[in-house]
Amino acid sequence: MIKLIMGLVLTISGLSFGQNCSYIFLGELKDFHDGTAIESATIYVKQQDTYLVSDLDGKFKIENLCSDTLTLTISHIGCETKTLSYLINNDMSKTIYLEHHLEELSEVVLNSSLKTEDTSIEKSIHKSVIENFSDKSLGDALNTISGVSSLNTGNTIVKPMIHGLHSSRLLIINNNVRQFDQDWGDEHAPNIDINSSNRIEVIKGANTLRYGSDAIGGLILIKPKKYMITDSLFGNSIVSLNSNGRGGLINTEIVKTYKSGFYSKLQASYKQFGDFKAPDYYLTNSGLSNLNASLNFGFNSFEKGFDAYYSVVHNDLAILTSSHIGNVNDLVTAINSKVPRIAEDFSYDIDYPKQDILHHLAKIEAYNRFKGLGKLTLQYDLQINRRKEFDLRRGDLADTPVIDLRLFTNTFQPNLRIDYFNNLKIDTGIVLRYQQNDAISGTGVRALIPDYEKYDGGIYAIGNYKTSHLAEISAGVRYDYTNINTDGRNDSADWQESYNNISANVSYLQPLKHETSLLFSYGLASRVPNPSELFSDGLHHGAARIEIGALELNKEIAHKFIVSLERHNEQFGFSVSPYYNYINDYIQLIPVGITTTVRGAFPIWEYNQVNAQIFGVDIDVNKKISKRFDYKGSISLLKGDNKTDDIALIHMPSTNFFNSISYKNEDLNQLTIRLNHKTVLQQKRYPDYNFYTYNATLQEDVYVDISSTPSSYALFSLNSSIEFKAFNKGKLQLEFNIENLFNTSYRDYLNRLRYYADELGRNFNLKIKINY
Repeated sequence: MIKLIMGLVLTISGLSFGQNCSYIFLGELKDFHDGTAIESATIYVKQQDTYLVSDLDGKFKIENLCSDTLTLTISHIGCETKTLSYLINNDMSKTIYLEHHLEELSEVVLNSSLKTEDTSIEKSIHKSVIENFSDKSLGDALNTISGVSSLNTGNTIVKPMIHGLHSSRLLIINNNVRQFDQDWGDEHAPNIDINSSNRIEVIKGANTLRYGSDAIGGLILIKPKKYMITDSLFGNSIVSLNSNGRGGLINTEIVKTYKSGFYSKLQASYKQFGDFKAPDYYLTNSGLSNLNASLNFGFNSFEKGFDAYYSVVHNDLAILTSSHIGNVNDLVTAINSKVPRIAEDFSYDIDYPKQDILHHLAKIEAYNRFKGLGKLTLQYDLQINRRKEFDLRRGDLADTPVIDLRLFTNTFQPNLRIDYFNNLKIDTGIVLRYQQNDAISGTGVRALIPDYEKYDGGIYAIGNYKTSHLAEISAGVRYDYTNINTDGRNDSADWQESYNNISANVSYLQPLKHETSLLFSYGLASRVPNPSELFSDGLHHGAARIEIGALELNKEIAHKFIVSLERHNEQFGFSVSPYYNYINDYIQLIPVGITTTVRGAFPIWEYNQVNAQIFGVDIDVNKKISKRFDYKGSISLLKGDNKTDDIALIHMPSTNFFNSISYKNEDLNQLTIRLNHKTVLQQKRYPDYNFYTYNATLQEDVYVDISSTPSSYALFSLNSSIEFKAFNKGKLQLEFNIENLFNTSYRDYLNRLRYYADELGRNFNLKIKINY
């Protein structure tokens, strides 16, 4: 027995001493993009518990390795830390590529943007500000930016405007998907839940070629958050309560991330309001109900990854009862009255007229990086929008919508980003899109917009170059082909038309002394007429007017110039940004008279084309008054001209300015108090489209003044917040806000319901935010 044990010990010892531990591993570190050597990187060798440093050529050497698995953890300033494993059974030599540009880990969606910090033509709204507008709309949040205004239908339907342009002249990119949701109507707001976003960027210039050729006004980019590669579980919830409308919102989201790179996110929100209140009366039938949800799942690493996203937005929006007119005489009465013809007690009921919109959006995106070239991204997205507009009707059709449209859109868009060169990045790609609109039958009225199909194809190339003197140059070009066809313009023959568009832009940024810079931007944009402008032919009940399209409309071609002088400094900063936009064949919808139908007499609005120019200036100022007091101010001036008829353009925002003084005490639970002031001057430049109509009751012609503008107004608001530690790693934030502090009565020129009622009165708002 003793001999046997001794034999086993000698055998094991012999095997141990016989193991080869003289293998050598030679490593060479190179940049993933351009193959240059990465020196002074730290290499941790797990088996030997030792650290090495790469030399000037990016090389390192590990000796005395046994037959085993070699695990290396490589880190370097400006690089993504990388852990690799190799099976050692011989001498080995490996070239290891590292990502040496950490900014590449954060997705740069707007590839032609010149700056990452805010400029006068590129403004950002961060998560903390988005949360302040959690129970409001995208348009309300964007109204805080100079040069951005809104076209409203009451207070619940808000369409953003950039430099006086809205609807299909603005591109809205939601989670890297271009939003399509019947945006042609004045009273059609974007169906987007801003609570699902992490950052909103507004691009007033023309640096938008990746997404389309028709951003004549600009671009709104709604971006999700990029999650870190770590094991974590976190989330937040917001509860918002309001006195005006006696409603509010609850929103919650939860995020799970993994060290492997996988992540998932679930978000949902519910918003409910009853009738809102002007200073002197309730706005009967002005409430809303919104139910929204989104789901995100994906994998994120430097070399490859994917993202799957789905969202659903359901909006049930009441429209002020007093805005429903049966004829032009009702309109005359409304214009001449200081109070709405119907002003009842508060109610949560959402009666007719109203809108019921359901929007689905789904996206799958995948990317892969190739050494010495760049990043290839493939994306497919699908959207289904169902819009129902209900009018006040009687009989069997009382609950049947007068407009029922279903819009189906699907898009495929690959993009290649070439970042092999240090100072030059090139984006190139194609876009293929198919769109189908169904005018659902059974409404009992003639379809305002017929069935149609639309095919789009585009190709683009964008380059961004940084010179040795830190100047930046961006340039791009894009070609688009569009084909639109319909089975008939309501009762007329089939129709088909094709369009070819060329768009381009160039921007130059020159840094100057004292933290200032000069930015110049020129953009050429082309926009194809939308189906409403082409096909409308009938009574638009929601707008109480006859709308007539024109099949002979040409595409719009815009030339936009922007110059911006900026100083980015926390103590004192400013930006002055004049712009000029000349638009050939600008399509406008204007009143041209009245007509009588079985429903009564209605104004006729027709689409036509003129040459137009819009020029103005946006000015922003920030000043640190003291350690705890700050000032921010802005002013926007705009002038729009119909050059063909030598008159003002219709529906242009008037001069407005904004001031804010804030106090913040970080030692007192991050206490913040901010007083805001906004003044909107009366629009003195407007076209005169007034007309006369015959009043059968009075048996005489009466004057219909639909053009005159409301008076100037000034609003004040107060915001306050404080934070408390909650749980182990979470925090609780309380906000108390007062809107329209002095309960001012006013009407806004850009509100389509200004003829019928005042804007909202004072509102007290309490928000409870919990991060966990």
